[in-house]
Amino acid sequence: MTATTETVNPGTGQPIATYEAFDGARIEAAVERAYDVSRAWALVPVAERAARAARLAATLREHSARLTDLVVAEMGKPAAEAAGEVEKSALTADYYARQGPGILADERVAIDGAETWVAYEPAGLVLAVMPWNFPVWQVMRFAIPSLVAGNGILLKHAANVTGSALALQDLFTEAGFPEHLVTTLVIADPDVPAVTAQLIEDDRIAAVTLTGSNRAGAAVGAAAGRAAKKSVLELGGSDAFVVLADADVERAAAAAVRARFTNSGQSCVCAKRFIVHEAVADAFTSAFVAGVENLRMGDPRDPDTQVGPLARDDLRAAIQQQVEESVAAGARLLTGGKPVPGDGYFYQPTVLADTGPGMAAFDEETFGPLAALALAPDDDEAVRLANASAYGLGLSVWTADAARGVDIARRITSGAAFINAVVASDPRLPFGGTKRSGYGRELAAAGIREFTNTRTYWVSA
Repeated sequence: MTATTETVNPGTGQPIATYEAFDGARIEAAVERAYDVSRAWALVPVAERAARAARLAATLREHSARLTDLVVAEMGKPAAEAAGEVEKSALTADYYARQGPGILADERVAIDGAETWVAYEPAGLVLAVMPWNFPVWQVMRFAIPSLVAGNGILLKHAANVTGSALALQDLFTEAGFPEHLVTTLVIADPDVPAVTAQLIEDDRIAAVTLTGSNRAGAAVGAAAGRAAKKSVLELGGSDAFVVLADADVERAAAAAVRARFTNSGQSCVCAKRFIVHEAVADAFTSAFVAGVENLRMGDPRDPDTQVGPLARDDLRAAIQQQVEESVAAGARLLTGGKPVPGDGYFYQPTVLADTGPGMAAFDEETFGPLAALALAPDDDEAVRLANASAYGLGLSVWTADAARGVDIARRITSGAAFINAVVASDPRLPFGGTKRSGYGRELAAAGIREFTNTRTYWVSA
């Protein structure tokens, strides 16, 4: 019997489409085609590769409505956010179209008696294992710089966004990239671990990148290590949002609502642990809870919806379990805390108070509309609580004194630190994590160079 994978609308719980999964022969044929095309693409001048990125930006904008509808249907993202995801991808294509050739240009080094330089040359065919929570953006933020760098891509997207994966494959071709340079592999879920490991071992695969769970990241990182291949892992997050005693409480609380409930809370870089100085805790909590209770939950197709369904029912069950375990351990439920009855996988926006180390909502990554509040009597305790996490992706610090905020941020381990701003990725700046949030960087100069061979040239006089 042929294996299949099915997509389901999380807003209704109803099936969307069924896709035939690739068998071994079809995977082999796809890899061979992609490998051949990637070798030819590496010889294309970087200026021409960058010009294709400019065409991709225009193609993304041309198909924005269709991609938005697909993302909304497959993973339940509110329509306004889905459209924003497509536009951010287009802006990233614009950025690398302009900046890519300069970033990848040879760097001359002055050494007496020799002509020397550093070149950034294509790595080859890269396997990309991508998640469902940003079906377009997660792919594009890796794929655009990698293609401009001269690489080919094998995309193993999440099964529940298979339609998006195939649409993106077609989009690259329409934008003028060679056919098969970006190849989507449709793999049945039970086969993913074995197929991924086999692909990483394949000599035609130069490197691998994964955005996803820590469990998946550990497996991919281990396989890449055994094969002595480059890997970039962007994994889980439990970002701290630190509110100091001198912060503008109303501004911080409004930002906290956005920081936690963007994408219905389904983002690795969402703020999840809100560490608040005792002096402003009551005011912040009151404003934050009011903001959460004012969020509009509903049909993600409605442009006014701010919180949609979770992408799968098992994800909703996981949030419910984290809430129940945390309350049993002493957390106080301030609002929400229950699945929404009826069709779809909706969960009430939820706030827990009196959380701390040892509670599920504080220790684990919460991938849904659940916020955990913790109190700190002073800056030192705020730093200790912020660091009391296995994760280290993003950090947000709120204070009237920006220099103080930077000083506090330097004492907390994270891949990014934002002062009086919500953590977000930007194509002009590197993005990535520390600790169990992974390693390597995407975006900016660091991101485009991750999957290049940094090669030294020495020509004697």
